[in-house]
Amino acid sequence: MITFVTYILFYNCKTVIMELVDRFKYLMKLNNLSASAFAEKVGVQPSSISHILSGRNKPSLEFTQKVLAQFPKVSADWLISGKTTVVENTITEPIQAKIKKSEEQANPPTLLEKKKIKKIVLFYTDNSFEEFNHD
Repeated sequence: MITFVTYILFYNCKTVIMELVDRFKYLMKLNNLSASAFAEKVGVQPSSISHILSGRNKPSLEFTQKVLAQFPKVSADWLISGKTTVVENTITEPIQAKIKKSEEQANPPTLLEKKKIKKIVLFYTDNSFEEFNHD
């Protein structure tokens, strides 16, 4: 059971905690949504998303509420403040499938009783990665 997930980006060997706009971008990436598809799903004009993602405008409370309404598994604390702890049920289905597959590959059935997964790191072709810690 995964209890905590850490969302930290590494850029030029420096650790950078995700900003609010980065969390919107991350949410779009997790759900394979373009800016216009994200705007449509949330119920706002594509220009609004463009302005938010470019940093021209800051997201309003109404916009943030619409995002949370459309993505109920997303923690409001994480989206608004960037707190990096997420309850297992808020992890999206594709990530849970990747974790399960990784667990199965890393631990043959005979070793499952003796070994527990502590950390899973997924590396992507665009040189980004996701880290999942099990406490």
